[in-house]
Amino acid sequence: MKTIFAAKVVEVGAEVQLFLEEKMMVLFDQTAPADLRDIAVVHQGGVLREEIEAGDELVINGEGYRIHFVGSKANQTIRELGHATIAFNGMDNSDMPGTICVEDKLLPTIDISAEILFRKRNGS
Repeated sequence: MKTIFAAKVVEVGAEVQLFLEEKMMVLFDQTAPADLRDIAVVHQGGVLREEIEAGDELVINGEGYRIHFVGSKANQTIRELGHATIAFNGMDNSDMPGTICVEDKLLPTIDISAEILFRKRNGS
């Protein structure tokens, strides 16, 4: 599989665990607004090289999650703000255009220096 986005976690907001308990994770790059940092997994180094699509894979600390749905604004917000909401719900739709839905399985451990990747399904 071809990596199209790679970032390292540099900050984990105080309320991130509460969101993970609801099977959600909010990503932002280091430009995250102060009022959103408590809920955000803040990362650095992420540059989106190709569009994320259903069937691709999110990898967090080596654990892969198949992507089922990519909201209509998710690629744009990742490119501009390093931002997306990840829903670990296995669904193939969402009402929120910045959401990426991935398979519903054991949630990842998120800590400082965790690696977040998006990879193309076919490596092309």
